[in-house]
Amino acid sequence: MADTAVFTDRRQQEIQEFIDRMPSLSTTVTKVLEICNRANTSPNDLNRVISLDPVLTGQVLKLINSAYYSLPNQITSLTRAIVMLGLNTVKNLALSTAVLGTLGRAESFRSLPMDGFWAHSICVGVAARLIAENLGVPAVMREEFFVAGLLHDLGKIPLNHRFAEEYSQILELARLEQGPLVRAEAMILGLDHGEVGGMIAAKWQLSETMQAALVHHHDPDSAPEEHRHLAAVVTLANMYANVYDIGYSGDPYQQWREVRHVLGMLNISWRDLDDIAAEVDEEIEKAQVFLHVTREGR
Repeated sequence: MADTAVFTDRRQQEIQEFIDRMPSLSTTVTKVLEICNRANTSPNDLNRVISLDPVLTGQVLKLINSAYYSLPNQITSLTRAIVMLGLNTVKNLALSTAVLGTLGRAESFRSLPMDGFWAHSICVGVAARLIAENLGVPAVMREEFFVAGLLHDLGKIPLNHRFAEEYSQILELARLEQGPLVRAEAMILGLDHGEVGGMIAAKWQLSETMQAALVHHHDPDSAPEEHRHLAAVVTLANMYANVYDIGYSGDPYQQWREVRHVLGMLNISWRDLDDIAAEVDEEIEKAQVFLHVTREGR
């Protein structure tokens, strides 16, 4: 037991050092998050910060003019784009840009397939937003569900990058057992991608809500009560992507007892998810643009 504890502590230290060496969020992104968390923020406040960052300005304008929103006329005013997108969407675009700029590069993927990983992540984001809509979440809040779903598996990236050989063994063990990846991660490394996601969230001082999604998306019951609903939605969206085999993030095998439990937490049925399947497919196509925009220029 002592040897196992030492092994686990060493792995955790190696991952913590890896994350400590990751760049901090840029001054612009930090300021955007700070401004958007104020109760009385206006689009002009955000415009003053974003206008000083030509890359982020271009991304905001590209997003509002993309197929993702399908507007009839091109928008060229940054302030108008911020108003139309909403403060929450702009905040999440800035955050996603920073995160994917740091972790979204091909060299970050040594054991996991990059394209499959992001296809899975997009599906979870899209499904989380549509489930939130089905549950009556106000439109202004749904974008946070999308971004939480998009980023939910971030903890896998440092693990597969830093421990590529072990992570290949983890993927094979999960396949042979047809069981949860988090269990295989814990067995071989002594920590799982939810824990590592929490370490990344702490490094970047992300919101408690976003942190809950990263840490607890395989066990929403353990999330703080005020964030449990979002964590449960992301959990269910992750299950949806795995059941329908959309993308690949190393965890395709679902325990149906757990699926039924999360459905009960949210008071929703799997038939409701079947009903949004066509819309999920359509929204995934649009969301590819969001991912493309956020990965540009960083």
